[in-house]
Amino acid sequence: MPLMAISSPLPFSFPLPSAHHPRRATAGATAAPSATASDDFDYPLADPSVRWPSLRFPHLPAPRFPAADAAPPAPARPEPAKDDSTAPSASGPSAVAVAVEPLDARAHRGRLKKLSKVALRRARDWRERVSDLADRLLALPPGAPVAEVLDGAWVSPDELAYVVRAVGAASWRRALDAFEWLAASGDGSPGPRVVAVVLGVLGRARQDGLAEEVFLRFAGEGATVQVFNAMMGVYARSGRFDDVRQLLDAMRGQGIEPDLVSFNTLINASAKSGCLAPGAAFDLLHEVRQAGLRPDVITYNTLISACSQGSILDDAVAVFKEMIDSECRPDLWTYNAMVSVHGRCGTAREAEQMFMELLDKGFKPDAVTYNSLLHAFAKEGDVDAVERVCEELVKAGFRKDGITYNTMIHMYGKMGRLDLALGLYDEMRAIGCTPDAVTYTVLIDSLGKVDRISDAGKVLEEMVDAGLKPTLVTFSALICAYAKGGRRDEAEQTFDRMVASGVKPDRLAYLVMLDIIARSGETKKLMLLYQTMMKDGYMPDDTLYQVMLVALAKGNKHEEIEGVVQDMEVVCQMDRQLVYSVLIKAGCISQGAKLLKKACLQGHEPDSKSLLSILDDYETMGKHEEGLSLLQCIRENVPSSHNLISECSIMLMCKNQKIAAALQEYSSMQTLKCGSFGQDRNLYECLITCLEEAEFLPEASQVFCDMQFIGIEPSQKIYESMISTYCKLGFPETARQLMDEAVQSGVWLNTLSSRVTIIKAYGKTKLWQHAENFVKGLNQEAGVDRRIWNALIHAYAESGLYEQARAVFDVMIKKGPLPTVDSINGMMRALITDGRLDELFVVVQELQDMGFKISKSTVILMLEAFAKAGDVFEVMKIYNGMKEAGYLPNMHIYRSMISLLCRNKRFRDVELMVAEMEAAGFKPDLVILNTLLLMYTGNRDFDKTVKVYHSILEAGLEPDEDTYNTLIVMYSRNLRPEEGFTLLNEMGKRGLTPRLESYKSLLVASGKAKLWEQGEQLFEEIRSKGYRLNRSLYHVMMKMYRDACNHSKAEQLLAAMKEDGIEPTIATMHILMTSYGTAGHPVEAEKVLNSLKSSSLEVSSLPYSTVFDAYLKNGDYNLAITKLLEMKRDGIKPDHQVWTCFIRAASLCERTDDAVLLLNSLQDCGFDLPIRLLTERTPSLLTEVDSFLQELETLEDSAALNFVNALEDLLWAFERRATATYIFQLAVNRSIYRHSIFRVIEKDWGADFRKLSAGAALVALTLWLDQMQDASLQGSPESPKSIVLVTGEGEYNMVSLRKTIRAYLLEMGSPFLPCRARTGRFVAKFYSLKMWLKDSPFCMDLELKDAPALPKMNSMKLTEGYFMRAGLVSTFKDIHEQLGEVRPKKFSRLAMLSEESRAKFIKADIKGRKHKLERMKEKGLVIPRKSKKGPRRAKFVREQSTQEVLK
Repeated sequence: MPLMAISSPLPFSFPLPSAHHPRRATAGATAAPSATASDDFDYPLADPSVRWPSLRFPHLPAPRFPAADAAPPAPARPEPAKDDSTAPSASGPSAVAVAVEPLDARAHRGRLKKLSKVALRRARDWRERVSDLADRLLALPPGAPVAEVLDGAWVSPDELAYVVRAVGAASWRRALDAFEWLAASGDGSPGPRVVAVVLGVLGRARQDGLAEEVFLRFAGEGATVQVFNAMMGVYARSGRFDDVRQLLDAMRGQGIEPDLVSFNTLINASAKSGCLAPGAAFDLLHEVRQAGLRPDVITYNTLISACSQGSILDDAVAVFKEMIDSECRPDLWTYNAMVSVHGRCGTAREAEQMFMELLDKGFKPDAVTYNSLLHAFAKEGDVDAVERVCEELVKAGFRKDGITYNTMIHMYGKMGRLDLALGLYDEMRAIGCTPDAVTYTVLIDSLGKVDRISDAGKVLEEMVDAGLKPTLVTFSALICAYAKGGRRDEAEQTFDRMVASGVKPDRLAYLVMLDIIARSGETKKLMLLYQTMMKDGYMPDDTLYQVMLVALAKGNKHEEIEGVVQDMEVVCQMDRQLVYSVLIKAGCISQGAKLLKKACLQGHEPDSKSLLSILDDYETMGKHEEGLSLLQCIRENVPSSHNLISECSIMLMCKNQKIAAALQEYSSMQTLKCGSFGQDRNLYECLITCLEEAEFLPEASQVFCDMQFIGIEPSQKIYESMISTYCKLGFPETARQLMDEAVQSGVWLNTLSSRVTIIKAYGKTKLWQHAENFVKGLNQEAGVDRRIWNALIHAYAESGLYEQARAVFDVMIKKGPLPTVDSINGMMRALITDGRLDELFVVVQELQDMGFKISKSTVILMLEAFAKAGDVFEVMKIYNGMKEAGYLPNMHIYRSMISLLCRNKRFRDVELMVAEMEAAGFKPDLVILNTLLLMYTGNRDFDKTVKVYHSILEAGLEPDEDTYNTLIVMYSRNLRPEEGFTLLNEMGKRGLTPRLESYKSLLVASGKAKLWEQGEQLFEEIRSKGYRLNRSLYHVMMKMYRDACNHSKAEQLLAAMKEDGIEPTIATMHILMTSYGTAGHPVEAEKVLNSLKSSSLEVSSLPYSTVFDAYLKNGDYNLAITKLLEMKRDGIKPDHQVWTCFIRAASLCERTDDAVLLLNSLQDCGFDLPIRLLTERTPSLLTEVDSFLQELETLEDSAALNFVNALEDLLWAFERRATATYIFQLAVNRSIYRHSIFRVIEKDWGADFRKLSAGAALVALTLWLDQMQDASLQGSPESPKSIVLVTGEGEYNMVSLRKTIRAYLLEMGSPFLPCRARTGRFVAKFYSLKMWLKDSPFCMDLELKDAPALPKMNSMKLTEGYFMRAGLVSTFKDIHEQLGEVRPKKFSRLAMLSEESRAKFIKADIKGRKHKLERMKEKGLVIPRKSKKGPRRAKFVREQSTQEVLK
């Protein structure tokens, strides 16, 4: 039966352990007695060619002892160098040649031995034979028997031992097969040498069970010390010290005396197990000597290494001293172990001294030495020393290995410098150095601590993919990271994965998982894990019990709660008071009260301390009513505690900030004069202190008088509270008398603090003379303390008396005590209060000349003063100087700086300041984020406003009134009133009060969005809440009624406005007249104008232009002209408002004659520019227009912009488009239009036509397309991937710019399509735009030209609120009614067809669609589509919590 098929070991004939302890295996001792050392003890870097690559050592012997287990462990052992005289001639690897080397050859490898030619030939043939057999065995296919090679090979047992060792280096299974073949060959049992060899192979392969079976079968009477040593080495690799000890005893039981290798293996096992207790090293050493053996260098090295593993510094130093005393010469491994133990124990300087000592002894450090010293410095966080040692390691000819990188990564991870740790990790993999479990564990822990939890999980997967098994520390680090990030599912999966992999959880893992599960509310899973934890011998602490009880209480698991409470009292032996506290904090009020009530029912009267402790817990959890109920129960069952209960009730209410209720209870008890009530000074102390803290200052004074009337002596705390109370009330003299009384009564009082408080109160009440006299009296008594002088300086500062403050400062310099930072700040504050900011720098210079160092608080004081004055230049100068001086800004400074920069609209500086603040480790608070919200909203950068709000929610901050009000204004300005209403409702639910400005902004937005009903309801809500309304709000409502063509409600609003005591103005009447005109009632508008004429108000051209506009919109051109002439007769000179009104009306006329009629009327009134622009082509006209625009620039109300927009509409409508281009350029040059209306620059091709009229936008669009066409043909400047055209959703003079541009782009078949993400934008891909500009017939000639003659009809037509080419209206309507929304390219082709051809195409298209739909139905491919005509669901319309509003 093959051994590999055995699933469990057979029982031994002598005691062996029944439990295995899986640990990280390292080298053990399995050498034969005759051998100087075995492979189990080979140190990974033992070969001299590896340790010192720059030198050559062809004849040095192989290492004779195991390496010291330095911290951290060394990498895998490299291959030794070949020796031509002993290398086999076969092509097998050199490792095989080394493996088959005779056991006694190593001891003689160091000296030359002359062999005959026959001996040399025999040795070579023997080695070639073993190597050949090993290669043939390894070359067998899986499952093939080894007998195919070994049968007939006539191999001896000794030769087979070397074959097994050689094969075992590559495949332990094949080595075991060869061993089984020998056992089954019938030549007797295998010899001890073969058994020892196969045990060593199995031990290195971590096959402890199979090794035990082999040992059991063949360790009979013929077993030798070599076999026992080999089995002990197997156990030692796994750190199974107890098993090694039992084998040692069993060896003695069979009459086999252990040798030095046996004891060295025992010591090595103790090191691997980590169970070496302080003092045990000498016990093991004594045991070696008792056996009649003399410890050698291996023994001492192994002992020191074991001490290093356990960080037992004293034992290691003592063993080292014992080694010296016993004349056993230390070697390099000894010093390496000593450097390691000093490093592990945190004595890096001693480790460095040991390093210098080994240099003095003539040893040359190897990679282990450097890594051990590196570890010592890394443990102390000495980065400079670590980098220095690392450089020395490289200079010595060594490469940084896994140990080096692990040490440095661990150091940087603990220091929080994750960037450097990850950099080393990447460098480590780049040079081919494989990370080990330590590397991954450190990275997981470091990533988890900085909340990069996903990355930590990826590192664990990388670790598993690399073939490494995660350890307990690895799993625990990742579980803690998931717990910290609130990722419960991942934490549970990791915990389950840890248990499934055979790793036993420790207390930390249990505590973390219990906490996670408890907070998730899964009580069943919680209790199962809790019971498992208790069985494993781990107990939760009181904090975790509280979390568990909270979860159980939420789940109403009363039985489980009782069981947990019993565990707390019985198993954990927790104090009953602590149990009460945990129960109450966890919300298990009934259980806590039950314990107390049970005691009371048994006649136990609770003492005040215990009762107040429980009530404090109630107060912490906010269970105030339950606390009062508990007091009532005690009052009913323990009558003698009535007064105690009343006093506790008052104190509880005070701590719960129920000051009014506490005062009422106190007053009622005072009135009843119940027994001993009010005789406890603690009651007055608690009540007075809470009243003083809550600023109930008169009430505190009254309670103090009651206490004095009863005759209770005030305590120190009462005196201090009352002194503070009188100072806050503005009675510093009374406070001074009270302080004197306390001193005379012998009450220990912090007189210095009280005096400072009194002097400051003198200063705040501007009684600086009294403060001055008070300090003089103190000076005569026993001198003045520094804080008294400082308080006096601040008292002067409150009144801005710099000269007096400076005099005190000079006295302090001359007579002492010397001034402090507080003294300097007081002087500076005096200058600031007096408004003498310019003198601050002079005083600073004087102080520096006197040798005073300007502190950070002084700099901050100056910075805040200039910030309050709005002086950005000085503030930035102070701020930069402060950083140069090494003063790091604090949160308050950042808040002041950001607020100042936001007020001055320094957007870039604000963003840089926020980034600097975050880089410094400060997270913006709600005040800063609200300031950013206000700044971006004022700049209409709504995307960044929303981003800031997201950061508020992500930071877990609770939005306040400022947040909501700013967001409402933002949504209103962004014409998204639905979201504004949602936030308004949210504010109401949270009890927050909107500002009047927020209401006004929402009203304006409602009007623009035509939400007239909601706007009217909102206005009524404002009036009902008692806000003081101003005229502007009524104007907003009148404009809303005007836009809604509801002039009757506008009249009613005018009457309501007069009732509220607000007199209408010209602007008010203008809005009313506009509402009449919009509703098509120009006569009513004229009546309002006539009433204005008869009033005492001064009538301007504005109401006249409103009447003109009403008649012109109604098509009554002659009446409008008549009213214009009437205006002239009234003595009112027409101005730009009249000109703009008539030009705008002319641009809307269908017939050219009507437009000319209106413009001629302006010419008759002395303004002939418009008619001349239509009919003439004189170059001087543009000069005149430029001069007129210059005059309009000085006027308000966007006079120049409105005039140019109207003129552009007129010229475009009547095909004077070249002239329109010239005037457009004039407007840009005069900054009437923005210079960035359109741009074609490097990687930025875009346009923003907002605030342009339809005609002006069409001019700008044509010019922009022309520039983009040139750029695309020339290939410069480079274009972006997408080109964006912004039109906005607003209307200019009731005309939609977006729809006008959309119609124009459709007609041209352009690739611009409406943006899906944001309204009011069109987007085109560059490639499509380039091809369209190149191939489209509409783009063949984009030059704007004037028509040879005026057309008879207007080329544009206003339809459904937007302009379109007059000849395209019917075509547009026909296509959209039959086909719906079509793409521009298709629309352009259809528009160019004749009516008959277009009808045929449309008919065929509809028929094709139906046919396609039927085929899809037949194939079952049709998915019903939701109607697009349903109610619009805006992103944030849902009335949910604010957190959902912007997510």
